[in-house]
Amino acid sequence: LFSAIPYIGQTLVEWAWGGFSVDNPTLTRFFALHFLLPFMITSLILIHLTFLHESGSNNPLGISSNCDKIPFHPYFSLKDLLGFTILLSLLTTLALFSPNLLGDPENFTPANPLTTPPHIKPEWYFLFAYAILRSIPNKLGGVLALAASVLILFTCPLLHKSKQRTMAFRPISQLLFWTLAANLFI
Repeated sequence: LFSAIPYIGQTLVEWAWGGFSVDNPTLTRFFALHFLLPFMITSLILIHLTFLHESGSNNPLGISSNCDKIPFHPYFSLKDLLGFTILLSLLTTLALFSPNLLGDPENFTPANPLTTPPHIKPEWYFLFAYAILRSIPNKLGGVLALAASVLILFTCPLLHKSKQRTMAFRPISQLLFWTLAANLFI
């Protein structure tokens, strides 16, 4: 993706690789990135929860209510801990007793370094990016469309200016939501 940027793309690629090709510095850098990324995400979550605890959350009607409130700990934290424990035990059971259940059948074919399989596709969580990049023939246009598809998600909270946060009084939003939900199930 860096190579599609005009003028500085090749320099960025060589900087990310740590040389002129993928080699040991590249693997070291990406290993460090994948090691540190969960810690950075966890710290951002903790910062978010700290700010949320200080300012409080907004209710869907947008009206501040002064009704009786219960503390987060121990009531909600124990409930969340129970849910986390149940999901973790289910995931551990699946990973230990049936590790190949959700795997791709292509993982069981012997590797042949002389031929590349014609049906290579990314995992499901990268399919949106793959489809955007494949649908636009121009490399720079595809990268810009991919960046726009991600950046538009950041603008969604800024578009809604109403004090009322619920969808109960917005039928068009309800229609769009249920259309999206039906589309995801199809």
